[in-house]
Order: sequence, then structure tokens, then C-alpha cells
Amino acid sequence: MEKISILAITKNGIKIGTSLKKLSNSWKIYAPSKFSDNDPQVEWYSESTSNKIAELFKTSDALVCIFSLGAVVRLISPYIKDKKIDPAVLVIDDKARFVISVLSGHIGGANQLTEDIAEKLGGTAVITTAADVNKTIAVDLLGKEFGWKIEDDSAVTKISAFMVNEEEIGVYQDAGNKDWWNKKLPINVIIYSSMEELKNSQAKGLLIMTDKEIKNKEILRNSVVYRPPTLVVGVGLHVDTTKETIKEGLSFCLEKYKLSAKSIAKLVSIKKQQDVQGLIDLGKEMNVPVEYFQKEELATIEIPNPSKTVQTFEGTPSVSEAAAIKGSGGKLVVEKQKFPPNLTIAMARIPN
Repeated sequence: MEKISILAITKNGIKIGTSLKKLSNSWKIYAPSKFSDNDPQVEWYSESTSNKIAELFKTSDALVCIFSLGAVVRLISPYIKDKKIDPAVLVIDDKARFVISVLSGHIGGANQLTEDIAEKLGGTAVITTAADVNKTIAVDLLGKEFGWKIEDDSAVTKISAFMVNEEEIGVYQDAGNKDWWNKKLPINVIIYSSMEELKNSQAKGLLIMTDKEIKNKEILRNSVVYRPPTLVVGVGLHVDTTKETIKEGLSFCLEKYKLSAKSIAKLVSIKKQQDVQGLIDLGKEMNVPVEYFQKEELATIEIPNPSKTVQTFEGTPSVSEAAAIKGSGGKLVVEKQKFPPNLTIAMARIPN
């Protein structure tokens, strides 16, 4: 979280807030100006607390309120919209005995922040989300630390309910970090070794970790599909190759080889005298990094489809395949695809 705001409205609350600032200098403390002692750590405000909390709710990643839970609920209720965009909200009592996760516990990170602050203050963390209370898998958080993306979150609530009610949950994984649960699996969670086994299981809910497309609507109906960032896209191109051209070629490759765009970890290419704006723009649009390798690095990579033409113009027998292999540390899943006159694309998978 980049912006954490602490709102205190009593003298004790201000003391608690200043002690919390030791967790991070970037945290900001807000308190009514009537209590001002000119402490530079505190941003003293003169408007009403209801106006201040409205402002902080909209501009903070997390809002820590050091006053009563009831008052906080009443003050933030007009601004609550969706757990995907609402900030984490915590409440701490005036004696710092309890730290309560109030809003956006999972996706917003309130539960983890509650644990961290309670440990710092020597208080009791109060967390009420079912997955945490039951010590089971939080479906909406699974793989978050590894950068996994959920393909479609429409089934998350339903599968989460199956999970906490100990209905059978089937799991299939063929991509991504395998250490997503470092404890004994809940008794209702069963790992399957193939999609066919998963399809034929009696599981009410399914968790699938893959970078491959899934077309089976029957499977998707009761699934949460996670997309680990496992695919590295190697791109050979000219300095004037446009974003639209690269995007069209990439879409063709993804569709042909039945791979998910949401599992693309990065775009990679050769370092030229001038970076190709089209590649930069596509990286920004997809929100994935663009990395470059020197021709000498690429020339050492063993590839299946060397080119004398590429060797002549680029100083290496391959750009797209070599860059994909170099950038992933793995093997090609899409060998060089040519898109005349000036684009080649290859893809490799980062090993599990």
C-alpha cells in the first residue's frame, strides 16, 4: 500500500497514531486542530471530521481510524462502493486494545494490515472474514503474492462459500508457483492431475491455475481460473513497427496456441539504438514491462529457427525466439511466427 492515512480524534488517539508512524514514515496522521500542539508529524485539520474522512476515504489505500467502530461505520457508509476499489478500513479503540478489520479485508489488504498493527501495538487483531476465521483458502487472494490474476471474478463469491462450508473443491494446476499453500490442505480440497479428472470429479467448486485458454463452459461455470504470469513474449521488429501491428500478431499467436493474454509476464526484444515506440505503447496498454537484451546475449542462445537475414541486420541469428528463451529461462511454447514485412513473435514459458 502506498498511501496509508491515520485519523485520530482524541488525545489518546493522537498518541497511538504517532507511535504507528514508526512503522513507516510515509504514513500520514490527521487530527483536529483543536488538539494541536504543533507536532510536525501530525497534519492538523480544521474542517469537520465527517468531511475529512470523506476526503481520506477517496484518496487513501488504507484508512486507520482511532475512534469507535460505530462512528466509523456511519461516517464511511455513504462512500462505500465495491471491494475492488474501496480502501482498506481499520478501527483501533482509544486504548489500543483492539485492532479491527472493517472493510476490504482481503483484496484491500485490511486483514494483513490489522495483524501487523496489532502486533506493533500489542493489541488483539479482530478479523471476521470466514476464510480467515476457518483457517481455509481465501479464494479471492490465492496467488496474489505471485502476481496471479483472476480471469473472471463472477464465481469468486460462490466458490468462497463452498470453501468455507467445506464443500468439495477440486484444484488443477499446470502453470505458476506451486507454493501457494504452505500448510496442510483443508480436508475438502482435492488436487487433480489433469483437466479430465477435474471435469469428472464430484467437486462443487473448482480452482484452476493455468496459462492456457479454457473453452469448456461446464467447467468455467463453477470455476475460479487464476492466470500466473508465466509467458514471455519475444518480439522481432523494425523501429517503425506500430503498436497495432504487434497487438494483432500477438492476438493471432494467443488464439492459435490457446494461451491467455492475462498470463503474459513481459515483452522482450533486442536493444536497438532507438527503442521502438510501438512496443513501449503496447507494454503500457497491457500493463506489462518491456525488457531488452544486447545482440551479444541473444547470439549465444540456442534456437530452433535461426535466420541469416536477421544475423545480417541484427548481429544475431534470432531476436524473437532468443529473447523469449532468454527472458523466461524456459522453453519455447510458440516458435517464431512471421508477420510480414517486419514482425516476428515467439513465446516461452517461465518454469514452475
